[in-house]
Amino acid sequence: MSETTSRAVRIHATGGPEQLVIDQVSVGEPGPGQVRIRHHAIGLNYIDVYQRSGLYPNAMPLALGMEGAGVIEAVGEGVTHLKVGDRAAYAANPPGSYCDVRVMPAMNVCRLPDAISFETGAAMMLKGLTAQYLLKHCKPVEGLQAGDFVLFHAAAGGVGLIACQWARALGLKLIGTAGSDDKCKLALEHGASHAINYRTEDFAARVKEITGGKGVKVVYDSVGKDTFEKSLDCLVPFGLMVSFGNASGPVAPFAPGALGPKGSLYLTRQTLFSHITTRERTQAMADDLFQAVTSGAVNIRIDQRFALTDVRKAHESLEARSTTGCTVLLP
Repeated sequence: MSETTSRAVRIHATGGPEQLVIDQVSVGEPGPGQVRIRHHAIGLNYIDVYQRSGLYPNAMPLALGMEGAGVIEAVGEGVTHLKVGDRAAYAANPPGSYCDVRVMPAMNVCRLPDAISFETGAAMMLKGLTAQYLLKHCKPVEGLQAGDFVLFHAAAGGVGLIACQWARALGLKLIGTAGSDDKCKLALEHGASHAINYRTEDFAARVKEITGGKGVKVVYDSVGKDTFEKSLDCLVPFGLMVSFGNASGPVAPFAPGALGPKGSLYLTRQTLFSHITTRERTQAMADDLFQAVTSGAVNIRIDQRFALTDVRKAHESLEARSTTGCTVLLP
C-alpha cells in the first residue's frame, strides 16, 4: 500500500499568523478505533488562535484545526458507526484538521446527513455543538423556561449566530452584544430579542433596562477579560456565569467571595471537549444539532471562505474581529 501524503498547516513555534506554514506530511493507515478522512472543507475557530499563540500550550510541531468535513477513505478495526465512502463531519481532539487528509480517532466523527453540505458540516460542528451544550446543558440552578432572558456576548460570531437562532426556537429572550451596529443588526436578524453595541453602550446598564431592573438568568461569555466583571452585574440572584472562551484575553484571577454579595452567583468554565467524551454523547448532541439545522430552525451562515493556502489571512481576519458568522478553509 503506497503511503498517502498530505499538505498540513502546522506551527513550529507559537506566535502570530506568520508562524503558520504548510508542510508535506505522510499519512498512514488507520489503527484500531481510527478513520482516515479526506477533507472537503475545514472549520476555523478561535481555539485555533489560542493554540497558535501559545495561550493553550501544546507540543511542537503542532498541526492546527479542530473541525472538518469530508469522506471516509479507510476505517480501522473496531469502528462500526462509519464505513468507507461515508460523508462525515467532526469537532475533535487532537487538533490537525487544517490538511487534505488525516488519520484520527473515530469517536467524535459523525456521519453527515445528505441534506447538509460539506461546507456547512465543517462550519457547524464545533460551533453548533458548543451552542448545543450551552443552551441545553449549561443551565442555571433554577432552569431555563420560555420567556427567560439570557445574555450572549459576541452574538454575531459563529457560535453566537447559531445560539441566537436556537434560543429563539426554545422561546428564550436572548440579549446579544457585539462590537458594531452592523453586527448588532445581524444578531437581531438571527433571532436575538435585543442587541447591544458594547463599544457605544454600557451593556450592564442596558441589560438592567431591558429586563426591568431584574437581570438575566445566564450569561454566556466567550470574550473573557473585557466582559467578565460587568457580566456578573447582569445576573439575577443565583444566576449562572458561563465562561467558554477568552477572545479578549484570559480572565484575571478573582476572589470567589465576590459572588456572594452579587446574589450568590454560580460560575463555570466550560469546554466542548468535556461534553463529547463518549461516542454516544457525541452522537446524541450531533443528532440534536443536525435536527435543528435540517428543520430550518438554525441556518449556518458562512460569511468567509479562504483557500487552505491563505490560512494566514484567515487568522488575521478572525483576530481583527472583521469576520461574522462562520469561516471555512477549502483544500
